[in-house]
Amino acid sequence: MVGYNIVGHNLSPHIGTRPQDTAEREAIIPDKPKKVLVIGSGPIVIGQAAEFDYAGTQACKSLREEGVTTVLVNSNPATIMTDQGIADRVYIEPLTVEVLERIIEREQPDGILPTLGGQTGLNLAVALADAGVLERHNVGLLGTPLETIRRSEDREYFRNFLHDINEPEPENLSVNTMEEALAAAKQMGLPLVVRPAYTLGGSGGGIANTEEEFETFARTGLSASPISQILLERSLVGWKEVEYEVMRDSADNCITICNMENLDPMGVHTGDSIVVAPSQTLSDHEYQMLRTASLKIIRGLGIEGGCNVQFALQPHPRVSETLGQEWLPESPYYVIEVNPRVSRSSALASKATGYPIARVAAKIAVGKKLDEIENAVTKQTTAAFEPALDYCVLKIPRWPFDKFPHGDRRTTTQMKATGEVMVIERSFEAALQKGARSLELNGRNLLWEDPSWRTEEELSLDSLPLGPNDERLWGVMAALRRGATVDELLDYTKIEPWFLNAFERIVKMERRLLREELTPTLLRSAKRIGFSDNQIGTLAAMLPEQVRGLRHEWDIRPVYKTVDTCAAEFDAVTPYYYSTYDQENEALPLEGKKAVVIGSGPIRIGQGIEFDYCSVHAATALSEAGVRSIMINSNPETVSTDFDASDRLYFEPLDEESVRDILENEQVDGEYPASVVQFGGQTAINLSQSLSNAGMPILGSSAEAIDIAADRHKFEDFLSRLGIPQPPGAAVTSVEEALKVAQNIGYPSVVRPSYVIGGRAMEIVQNATELIHYLTAAVEMSPDKPVLIDRYLEGKECEVDAICDGEQVLIPGIMEHVERAGVHSGDSMAIYPNMSLSPREVETIVDYTTRIGLALGVQGLMNVQFVIHGGAAYRSPLTPHDDTEQTTVYIIEVNPRGSRTIPFISKLTGVPVAKLATRLMLGETLRTQGYSGGLWPEQDLVGIKAPVFSMAKLVGVDWHLGPEMKSTGEVMGVDKDFKNALTKTLLAANLNFKPGSGVLLSIADHHKSEAVSLIRNLTDSGCLLYATEGTAAMISAMGLPVNMTTKKLSEGHPNVVDVIEDGSVSAVVNTISGSPDVMRDGFYIRRAAVEKHIPCFTSMDTARAAAESLPSQPGSYQIYTIGEYLKAS
Repeated sequence: MVGYNIVGHNLSPHIGTRPQDTAEREAIIPDKPKKVLVIGSGPIVIGQAAEFDYAGTQACKSLREEGVTTVLVNSNPATIMTDQGIADRVYIEPLTVEVLERIIEREQPDGILPTLGGQTGLNLAVALADAGVLERHNVGLLGTPLETIRRSEDREYFRNFLHDINEPEPENLSVNTMEEALAAAKQMGLPLVVRPAYTLGGSGGGIANTEEEFETFARTGLSASPISQILLERSLVGWKEVEYEVMRDSADNCITICNMENLDPMGVHTGDSIVVAPSQTLSDHEYQMLRTASLKIIRGLGIEGGCNVQFALQPHPRVSETLGQEWLPESPYYVIEVNPRVSRSSALASKATGYPIARVAAKIAVGKKLDEIENAVTKQTTAAFEPALDYCVLKIPRWPFDKFPHGDRRTTTQMKATGEVMVIERSFEAALQKGARSLELNGRNLLWEDPSWRTEEELSLDSLPLGPNDERLWGVMAALRRGATVDELLDYTKIEPWFLNAFERIVKMERRLLREELTPTLLRSAKRIGFSDNQIGTLAAMLPEQVRGLRHEWDIRPVYKTVDTCAAEFDAVTPYYYSTYDQENEALPLEGKKAVVIGSGPIRIGQGIEFDYCSVHAATALSEAGVRSIMINSNPETVSTDFDASDRLYFEPLDEESVRDILENEQVDGEYPASVVQFGGQTAINLSQSLSNAGMPILGSSAEAIDIAADRHKFEDFLSRLGIPQPPGAAVTSVEEALKVAQNIGYPSVVRPSYVIGGRAMEIVQNATELIHYLTAAVEMSPDKPVLIDRYLEGKECEVDAICDGEQVLIPGIMEHVERAGVHSGDSMAIYPNMSLSPREVETIVDYTTRIGLALGVQGLMNVQFVIHGGAAYRSPLTPHDDTEQTTVYIIEVNPRGSRTIPFISKLTGVPVAKLATRLMLGETLRTQGYSGGLWPEQDLVGIKAPVFSMAKLVGVDWHLGPEMKSTGEVMGVDKDFKNALTKTLLAANLNFKPGSGVLLSIADHHKSEAVSLIRNLTDSGCLLYATEGTAAMISAMGLPVNMTTKKLSEGHPNVVDVIEDGSVSAVVNTISGSPDVMRDGFYIRRAAVEKHIPCFTSMDTARAAAESLPSQPGSYQIYTIGEYLKAS
């Protein structure tokens, strides 16, 4: 007889009944469900990144091992998780209640697993319950009961729960309106922490020290919370922040997987904190006290699976002294937050310990007990064993301020990092230095200092970035070099003295390297505490290559140690290594054929999860071809660093020193394994030249072919020999040269640094004044860092990913962009198949791509971007292009590597692009793999990729579309026709116009003529138009109704910000011109829209396409798995 679990509400009397509870009757779930619906986390945004792709992928594999049919829904095409074969049935659809209900009707799952989809998954589970969907379809939640989600996410519930189990929390109050918030602040006094309910990454919250800050955070917090609730909490800034990752099964077995300590004291979001595992400064009493509390909390909440608990712990007495607390704490610790789901910290804890949390949590969700689940790393122990660490793990966040230098760089309770790196070492000092190198900040290590910090005057700590911000590490090092004491720094930073003493030990070694002769003993000591060859060379006046030569001469080489979950008590069967300067090497070279896949490092704007997707496929393809795959990467959030994604994993920085050390470790009889550099974005491509120079082989396209595509002069010559046109331009190294080139080619011009990712520091300049400002303020220019200047050609932009074997070139599909050239391809909406190109244009694109691939000798992948100049700048995808119009196809760029569109085109065409390219790199041909050259047949579907931005998190950053990439993630909509595919895409990206609602229009003069059709479409769908002065005059002249709203904030109400904040409008169209006044006025409009979480269109092309999709009937779109769409083709 099948046993059953009752999953539903057993509310404690003190909590009271909420209106939603009527929709939450008990659902009966079999002990072992046969079919489970897994909710994904959607696009990558700040606060919710690739850790959920990793967790979801691991969980789907884990459920399939148990014979459970898995149904996955996610809107993100860039992830491994949405590949066919990860789950049994994969829906790439918008994550809305309506879409999920239609999938539940189709699939009839036994249960839903929402805890692998981050905050998105939890919020959707609650929304499904509130809408009565769970009750209507008699389906319940697995792992974490609905009551538990409410208790931990709803601040009022959570507070009552902690009181029930007698666990301490900081003094706090929950409020639902501004009036309540102001009254509570008066009663409690400032500073206060504002925490919105049901949000991710601290969205909308912050620490309010002044009344003005409090009003701002309270307003944005209430707006960000889906239930309009914020918690006002006593500030514990300066206390230690400690996290525990715990696991529980249905038999009430509980274990602690990992405890982690933040180097940054309380006041900084844990996602923006430098995190150390295991904790370094806790006494055994403190460790056990918090462990006991964590287990009590997971039991009290009834969670079956993983759970993350965050604590504030009283700091070191010296820190307490500097805080000058005026209140007496009632407890040595307080519970800050509980995440009843797999979290960012779970991914870190999994990679730090080798314990696969998501895999185990998924098995627990379908009824398995901890002692019944095998530890996949040792194959000898069970998941009931608590991991033990005999090394130090460090996580450092990767912030986007290299892209947005004028943003607010302070780190607060609202997360700002786009990604993170993880390193493993034997000591904290060595881990810290390795971590700084792993961030990939233009080769920056701990020696770096901002030139503006250097002054002739006496040391002033006020001039250094010692407060919580992205440069604090370097600020602390600079202060110590200038003679600041640990005590002085403690007063400024509130960082535990233990950590500051470690920083000081690094500075002492710097001084020794500066003044002493380099001996084998000194060199070994420096390497043991993490100094790179580059740092040693700088301090000892040598080249890095000379330091490397000395190391080899003196036999000072790194050894590699195993991550085994059990501090070497049992042998590990999964080869997962880190480097250190110690005695025994545990990573002997792999036997037989092998190749190294160089990963893409931390997620950042311009280099996201798409490259990790390619790296994983490369590793799989190598293994399937009988070649052992070796992965090198430093990112703990991704699938590529999972214990079973490759035959061997090195968790190391992706710099020349580390990669060459690994290749030397893997050499057999003087022969190095070949490296795959095409899938790791610009990180791996940038290593191709130095590896080739060191005599280390590259798999696929040669280093020479890569250099031709990257070097401006060589590439110009190459294209002119082929007779293929590109926009006129040149590489320049001085202002005089730049002005001359710009005068010759004409304005507007596109300017950008060479060898960068994500269009960093790329701009369109209209005249010589703007060009001079760009060259003097925005970029570093020198003979070895030229700036590229090209004539800006307005027109339709398209791109292709091509697979080449030296004889043939296969193009899986042509993607056309909705936005005209001038918007970075990563921020453009891309459509497959092309909708508005003429047959002649398609033929030209295929011809140019084929000729370039063959002439360049590409072996593997290449991405080519085109602009079609001539005719109308905007082409509606709904109307085929007139072939008689004279147009010219120009090449904008060629990248001889994988691009961010590979997952998108692979999923829509069924061509496994990355896997196929890897087989070609190994010497196979398209023909032997069953493919021919040319354009792959078009599928009978339409797929559209749209960018997703995280600008609400980055205060002070403007985000209009332009040539520099700003998006953090993407979504995809797929259907049988363009209109429905676009409707789904806009819904998934929260970029849709709502028929009948208010729309604010502020259109730049040069776009007004193009706006006519947009305005008519909006009016026809019943939208109420609001517009700024000039735009309102134009709409009135068209004989249409409009509400004029001033953009001059000082001249009366209602102004543009008022109509956004009071909810009169549900979307904004704000196109821009280069005038500083217009940009400033527009900034306030765009910022207000971002903070109100309403769509804001800054490109006329995107807005026109969105308005054209308006007449679609709500819900008229299809819901199918991606496999069904392809089969129907």
